[in-house]
Amino acid sequence: MTAEPIDWTSPPSGGWTYDQVKDLDLPFEFDLVDGAIVVRGMTNQWHDTVRDELYFALRSARRDPYEVNAERCVLVDPYNPPKPDVLVFDRTGLDFFTMECVPVAAVALAVEVVSQGSRGDDRFRKPGMYAEAGIPFFWRVERGEDGSPVVYEFHLDAETGVYAPAPGTAVHHGKLSTALPYPVEVDLARIVPR
Repeated sequence: MTAEPIDWTSPPSGGWTYDQVKDLDLPFEFDLVDGAIVVRGMTNQWHDTVRDELYFALRSARRDPYEVNAERCVLVDPYNPPKPDVLVFDRTGLDFFTMECVPVAAVALAVEVVSQGSRGDDRFRKPGMYAEAGIPFFWRVERGEDGSPVVYEFHLDAETGVYAPAPGTAVHHGKLSTALPYPVEVDLARIVPR
C-alpha cells in the first residue's frame, strides 16, 4: 500500500513541519519558512564561489570540537529549518550517521552570502532568527564594489539578544582575520578571479 501524495500547496492550518516535508520530491529547491514552503532562488557563480571558499577556509582552520558544513539545515524549530550557506557547529554528542539537521544549540557560527534573490532573508529574516535562537556568531557576506566579498562579522549581544558588530574590526575588506569561533584568516581579495 502506498501513501497518498502530499499536496504541498495546501498546508495544514498550523503550517508544515520539517518532518512532514523533508522527503518531498518537488521540482525545485525550497526552504521551510514558518511552516510555508518557499521556492529557493538560483544562486550565481559569485555566490557559490564565495560560499565554497569560506567553507574551505573555515574547514582548514577547524579545531576540535568544531565541524564545518555548507547548506546543512539547522533545526531552529519544527517549522523553520534554515540552511545557512556555511555553518560551524560543536559536534560533541552528535551522531553523524543519523543527523539530518544540526541542532540549533550546537551551532557556533552561521554564514549567509547575500544573493540577489534572497537579500531580505540574508540581511534581516535569517539573522533575526539566528539571534533569537541563540547562535553566538553570524557573518553576512556582501559583494563589494570591486567584486570581492566583504564580510560583516557580528556577535550575539547577551543583553539585547540581537547581533552587534564584532569588537575590533567588524567589517572585513581584502582580508578576514578573526579569532571567533576559532582563529581563521581568509584572503578575500583572492577569492574571486579577476
